[in-house]
Amino acid sequence: MSGITAFDAYIPRGRLSKQAIAEANSWFDSSLKSLGRGERAICNWDEDSITMAVEAANNCLCSKLDADLSSLYLASTTFPFLDRQNSVVVSEALNLNKNIRTMDVGGSQRAATSALISLLESSGEGDSMLVASEHRRSKAGSRAEMLWGDSAAAVLVGTNNVIAECLAIESLAVDFIDHYRGEDANFDYDWEERWIRDEGFMKSVPTVVDKLLDSSSVSAEQINHFILPTDQARTPAALAKKLRINPEAVVDNQIAEVGVAGAAQPILLLAKALENAKPGEHILLIGFGQGCDAVLLKATDAISSYKPSVGVSAALASRREELNYNKFLSFNNLVERDIGKRAEVDKQTYLSGYNRRKDLLTSFVGGKCRECGTVQIPREKYCVNPDCNALESQDPYNFSDKQGTVATWTADRLTFDWSPPAYFGMVQFDGGGKIMMDFTEVEEGSIDSGSKVSVHFRIRQFDPARGFRKYFWKAVIAG
Repeated sequence: MSGITAFDAYIPRGRLSKQAIAEANSWFDSSLKSLGRGERAICNWDEDSITMAVEAANNCLCSKLDADLSSLYLASTTFPFLDRQNSVVVSEALNLNKNIRTMDVGGSQRAATSALISLLESSGEGDSMLVASEHRRSKAGSRAEMLWGDSAAAVLVGTNNVIAECLAIESLAVDFIDHYRGEDANFDYDWEERWIRDEGFMKSVPTVVDKLLDSSSVSAEQINHFILPTDQARTPAALAKKLRINPEAVVDNQIAEVGVAGAAQPILLLAKALENAKPGEHILLIGFGQGCDAVLLKATDAISSYKPSVGVSAALASRREELNYNKFLSFNNLVERDIGKRAEVDKQTYLSGYNRRKDLLTSFVGGKCRECGTVQIPREKYCVNPDCNALESQDPYNFSDKQGTVATWTADRLTFDWSPPAYFGMVQFDGGGKIMMDFTEVEEGSIDSGSKVSVHFRIRQFDPARGFRKYFWKAVIAG
């Protein structure tokens, strides 16, 4: 029996008030006022689809510590790299086995459900991971800007300790063009909402769902959780009615709390449904985009004892209100700002040097001395213990899961930072080891010597001249 064995999610803490968006743009389009209720999740300047994927995947693995991963699929339509396998970056940040199979899946809003189907149909020994992550850019003052949000979610697929078994799968491939983004385009181009609903959702989804329910001998009335990812607020209920599914089974798309997360939305809502599902309940998951995917799952008795490390509800509750619309525009490179002379230093990454220290830069691995047990970061040829100084005695030691304490800190407004001031300082890790680190998402007055921190995979620098992003680990003050 194959199915879901674990799940979790990541939602950025920043939540931009939709009223702030509407107030900034309603002089041009007064209809935005009607969408100005609630808020949307927004990435910090140093977050993207890769960093959010690392967060969601790490949360998922913390939910199932005995997972033995054989493959990792990353689904997104907003990969930071077009010709560099993004899923490998995620895998190395998680410090996974180098023999793992990795794959990027994109090009459609149903990329994640198609990847999930592939894993469900091919699952064997051990677990496979699907991570879906999306950071979509939208034009200022657009409907999309009001309705979209940034998020990531992850599920493990396998045959052991299944919490939701797969009962049936159906797919339909139809080149129905509700929207598209061309090779050189920065933004999606979409068509009229009512036409998408009537010609797209209302025709494709029933065709697939009716076939799915017939093959599984499950009736529409037995569906307890109906997941239809869309930024059309009324369409899920209309489709549920047409399919004879109980309207109370519709899983809310969280448009007013987070926003719709593109290809990541089906997996995020699946995590939400699994968090609330009871044994025996049926979950119908839909993926829509150039056709339709439908996956029917049934919660097992094991779901009663499963607790996500974070979960969607906790991720929703961990929020920081943002009222500054201009900051959002700047973080998403939607305005051309004068960033000053201090930002004009060439940010080229020398790939040979990067490759030599990749264990530190991507995996945040230090060393532990075999002779005396001292841990250190970075790992060097000699042990830092003055009473030892052993040569070539360092075994790899993972720091990415360690908590730390702020030893020293500085807030610097002369050093360039996309969200000044730049916070950095010395972090002393529990169990030993210390390193100079950047701090991110620091709220004024929240940091001091002795503050507890955790570390998170983030963007450290952009190289716009070559289109490269340099990632590293940053410290976040524990909330």
